[in-house]
Amino acid sequence: MGEATKIEKYIIENVKEKRLEFGFTQIVLSQKLNMTDSFVGHVETPNRRAKYNVNHLNALAKIFKCSPKDFMPERPF
Repeated sequence: MGEATKIEKYIIENVKEKRLEFGFTQIVLSQKLNMTDSFVGHVETPNRRAKYNVNHLNALAKIFKCSPKDFMPERPF
């Protein structure tokens, strides 16, 4: 259905690592993003359409006190 691209997978993995580092469940992070409780779970499920956009990355950077660039690869794929 909505298979993630390489860069989307990279970003999703980086966000997931931060989420686990901070000890947040998928539901907790979804709530911190003011999204539905299932949002992060849908993003982290490879065959779902939900993906992070630049506004999500900005909000995630605020939550994790980092730069939005921290979720991006250093070089293009």
